[in-house]
Amino acid sequence: MPEGDSLHRAARRLQPLVGQRLEVETPHPRAAVKQLAPVLDGRRLESVEAIGKNLLLRFEGDVVLRSHLRMKGRWRVLPRDAEIFGTPWLLLRGEDHMAVMSGGSVLELDRGVSRRLGPDILAEPPDFEAMLARLRAVEQSRAVGDALLDQRLVAGIGNMWKAEALWAAEVSPWRVVGDVSDDELLRVLDEAHGKMKGRLDGVPGRSRVYRRAGRPCPRCGTPVRSWPQGDGARMAYWCATCQPGPNPRDCPQV
Repeated sequence: MPEGDSLHRAARRLQPLVGQRLEVETPHPRAAVKQLAPVLDGRRLESVEAIGKNLLLRFEGDVVLRSHLRMKGRWRVLPRDAEIFGTPWLLLRGEDHMAVMSGGSVLELDRGVSRRLGPDILAEPPDFEAMLARLRAVEQSRAVGDALLDQRLVAGIGNMWKAEALWAAEVSPWRVVGDVSDDELLRVLDEAHGKMKGRLDGVPGRSRVYRRAGRPCPRCGTPVRSWPQGDGARMAYWCATCQPGPNPRDCPQV
């Protein structure tokens, strides 16, 4: 699933269309039925902003379009008259460029979803104290790895950056939030911000534990473990030596 850094990259790519009146089409039937084109066509795009895993396109007249890419969605920016393959959900044509959104994702007029999101992990500067307050306001018996994916608490962290930030901070995804100190939580959040910001800015890197189950931990050599976590059964990856914690089979989420 595209994570916060992917949406921030998309927001950057869409900036050439900001300030222009756009021609709007919704070729895909599942998008056309929402009647978005009649509402948006001819309006000036005032801004494009990424918040967590959501892209908010603000049009004149206080109309806000929300895009969530789910697992396979994608935004591209092409020359205005470029050939289109497949059946995209949305086309936004400006003077010289065209934005194309495809992949079967969420596309709707925003009804306040963005106001219910937690602070954006890629905000500059990130509001770590507000994130910490939200993490302390939830049930403290919740596993920290599961809590980090809750977009109402911290917006933008997905499964890959959860695994990488927890490994870097040496915190097990299976420890309950109440047993993780404020300093540890802030370290995890700082690692997530730094790693995602680096990827957004093109800093090369590779995963250390994500999707590396059975391979040696880069820090200590212990085989990396994996186990489904949370209601969505998203796979957690961790080093049992560097990130000591409870046996995942004993955790209530599994």
